[in-house]
Amino acid sequence: MSQMKDDKFFDVYFYEAFEEEAAALKRFLGAEIKAGFTWKTIQEQGDLNPPAKLISIRTQSVIPPDWAKTLSGILSRSTGYNHLIDYKQQTGIELPCGYLPLYCHRSVAEQAMLLWMTLLRKLARQIKQFAQFKRDGLTGFECQNKTLLVVGVGNIGYETVKIGKGLGMNVLGVDIAPKHDDVNYVKISDGIKQADVIVCAMNLTKDNVKYFNYDLLKKSKQGLIFINVARGELSSPLDLLRLLDEQHLGGAALDVFDNESEMAVALRKGQTSDEPNVQAVLKMAEYDNVILTPHNAFNTAESVERKSEQSVQQIDQFIATNKFLWDIPAE
Repeated sequence: MSQMKDDKFFDVYFYEAFEEEAAALKRFLGAEIKAGFTWKTIQEQGDLNPPAKLISIRTQSVIPPDWAKTLSGILSRSTGYNHLIDYKQQTGIELPCGYLPLYCHRSVAEQAMLLWMTLLRKLARQIKQFAQFKRDGLTGFECQNKTLLVVGVGNIGYETVKIGKGLGMNVLGVDIAPKHDDVNYVKISDGIKQADVIVCAMNLTKDNVKYFNYDLLKKSKQGLIFINVARGELSSPLDLLRLLDEQHLGGAALDVFDNESEMAVALRKGQTSDEPNVQAVLKMAEYDNVILTPHNAFNTAESVERKSEQSVQQIDQFIATNKFLWDIPAE
């Protein structure tokens, strides 16, 4: 728990700042801005009051509602911002909130590619069977000429499209606001039937929670590879588990999770959770055609540098003007 008594002691306080990120942030901040850091979420830290009027979080911190009356601003070091919209609606206070839309599109897209290639080639099974040097059941698939459906062709989705094309895949895109002339856009009802691989790269809104549900994914080809590198709430772990057990899905990879905050805190403490979505994820972790990563797709040396530099640009702008360079969009 932070021991700060005067809320002006820090100009900004960073939650969820892992070691490499904290080091990069300190380099860009310089000595003139007084900043505090912790790798913990707000709930793990246990702070009763905000340690600074300006705080920065990622996606797992749950901000106490009564903090809204004290805070001057919130910076989310993420490309998603629905959690900030929800907080403003919950508190009814119009609080300046910023986010980082531009720092990780390439790193997340590359992670998506890494995940679908790993599942197509059954890499986990290959590694497991090395001890017996057995090749039975290891025949995978090449990605060339397979159909990649990218759902949500924003910054991350467009990078994913470019990578898929570079691999010789037939790439389709789904987006409510098509803006790229070189993307073959389709309706989800058409794309779902053609896809060999789906990458979810959508923004999360109140209207698309559980977008990738059992009924939609059941319309896909048997053997579909499903990847979610966007937000966990967009896909249902219970439905994914059911489709895996029915052998309709050929594989699934998740870097983001429904009930992620609860699950992350529990796992770091070596605990479990009775929440059904968390239980479904933990069951999926036992499957060798499932890959689960700890919300880490953004985490490359290059993206951490961009993220830290852009975070400090946001903070400098806010301290000078009480406004962020990149405010969260109005709903």
